[in-house]
Amino acid sequence: MTDLGRRLKEARLEAGLSQRQLGGEKLTRNMLSLIENGAAAPSLDTLSYLAARLGKPVSYFLEEQTVTSPNQEAMSRARAAYQRGDAPETLAALEGYREPDPVFDQEYRLLSALSRMDLAQAAVAQGRRPYAVALLDQAARAGEQCAYFGPWKGRLLLLLAQADPERIPEAARALPSLDPPLLLLAQAAMDGGDPVRCAACLDAALDREGPDWNLLRGQAYLAQGNFEAAAKCLHLAEDSRPAAVPLLEQCYRELGDYKMAYFYACKQKK
Repeated sequence: MTDLGRRLKEARLEAGLSQRQLGGEKLTRNMLSLIENGAAAPSLDTLSYLAARLGKPVSYFLEEQTVTSPNQEAMSRARAAYQRGDAPETLAALEGYREPDPVFDQEYRLLSALSRMDLAQAAVAQGRRPYAVALLDQAARAGEQCAYFGPWKGRLLLLLAQADPERIPEAARALPSLDPPLLLLAQAAMDGGDPVRCAACLDAALDREGPDWNLLRGQAYLAQGNFEAAAKCLHLAEDSRPAAVPLLEQCYRELGDYKMAYFYACKQKK
């Protein structure tokens, strides 16, 4: 086993990852095993990919004498506490952290933000709103400096609105659009045979002009027997969504307009 392979394996085990998890979609488990055992040498691109997934610089695996981060112990304790769901202990472990540290800074900021959000959620439930707001402001500052915080920003804004109702307009403006998840929920409802729920999800969307919205809304109208409304939506989708064409034929058959039904039947054969 080469020094590089040994360090790679140690870093993987330290992160609690299997070979398959570390390799992801880029590297097979067998290839990673060969690299760890010194039977294959990774390209620089491959090593950069693995280093990024392990939260370490490439130099960590290449230097003859690897210097362990002084924050290693604090981060190990913080990770373990966070995995147990113990936010106070996570923050207590992070008190000993010292910046800057290119190995752990991003993870440190993320754990700091998430732990404070967990504490703030409990504080809101207990009616301790000022304390919750202070925690969330601290979480926001940590999140602003963390490249990985994006997926949790929506939760932060919702908690702020709960902790301080005066912030509801500010939080609402900053929240990302709900249209994409609403479209997914609508599609799932339609696939599950529930056109009423599908329609409710679609009608809650802000953007009701896109072809995907109109195709799904047409399907929901069709399933509910409202053929005129279905045809109107499907016409708006047919140019870019071929799936609308057979549905339009069905609509016009139900409406007794056999000329249009024939037109769309022929259109399917082109």
